[in-house]
Amino acid sequence: MLNVFNLQGGRLVQHEIDNANSLAELDPVWVDLDEPESWELAWVEERLGVTVPADALGEDLEESARFYEEEDGGLHLRTDFLVMDDAGAQTMRVAFILHGKRLISVHRADSAVFRLLRLRARRMPGLVEDGLDALLALLMTDAEYSADALEGVYLALENISQTIVHPGATDANAAEALAGIALQEDLNGRIRRNVMDTRRAVSFLMRSRRLSAEQIREASQITRDIDSLDGHTAFLFDKINFLMSATVGFININQNKIIKLFSVASVALLPPTLIASIYGMNFKFMPELDWGMGYPFALGLMAASVAVPFYVFRRKGWLK
Repeated sequence: MLNVFNLQGGRLVQHEIDNANSLAELDPVWVDLDEPESWELAWVEERLGVTVPADALGEDLEESARFYEEEDGGLHLRTDFLVMDDAGAQTMRVAFILHGKRLISVHRADSAVFRLLRLRARRMPGLVEDGLDALLALLMTDAEYSADALEGVYLALENISQTIVHPGATDANAAEALAGIALQEDLNGRIRRNVMDTRRAVSFLMRSRRLSAEQIREASQITRDIDSLDGHTAFLFDKINFLMSATVGFININQNKIIKLFSVASVALLPPTLIASIYGMNFKFMPELDWGMGYPFALGLMAASVAVPFYVFRRKGWLK
């Protein structure tokens, strides 16, 4: 899909292009290629005089090849954006080309960051004046989206902690909590990776010396926001580790309760086992033959030997 944006009255206006003539009639500020077809790429390259690299969305690029400047002065950036849906969280690679005052973006799927910027640019005149403004606005919106995702992690971990500390928690609850903790740990790691990548993109733009004084202030604010997010992700990692340890400890306690029951039972049954073993020996004069109360006495002695250990265990609180 080919979406072209130009400025009308200070607002960013979107045009869906379905032929080359429609593109030739516009003076775009931002050209967005969402899962582009080959002919759409050809229209853009012919109209704007740029070349979109064949590996623009390649995932196996070296880190040094993700940010560079062409001989004609065009800036190329490959950066990741956070995408969250029902299937979970993932990162989406987006290729940007700054050619003069125009921004060209190439990606394989739409995201909330792009939709939010389009909405803001339509409602807020003066938000975007050129392609560089659009790129900085996208990076800023991505940082805000990451902050919102971190708030979601906070809430999810709080719910998990309430499940663990609940008096009626079971092993099934603990297993569910472990799965939730692992999911939030993965999300927190993706957010941290995403903001790190955003910081690198902003740093590259600041080093390119293409930014105006106002844009430099905006880029510096994005960097400060990302620095604050780093502290939050580090705190969340500590909280995740604590909840993981607490959950595993809860499971171990429940398992120890089961082992304790077997231990108490085995200790309590040792005396009657000993008595039964003694009375079962082949003595020359067996008590149960020479004494009529031999069997009742042995059974009573065995019952008493069971009752006494359980009484002692109960007094010490070992049966609770």
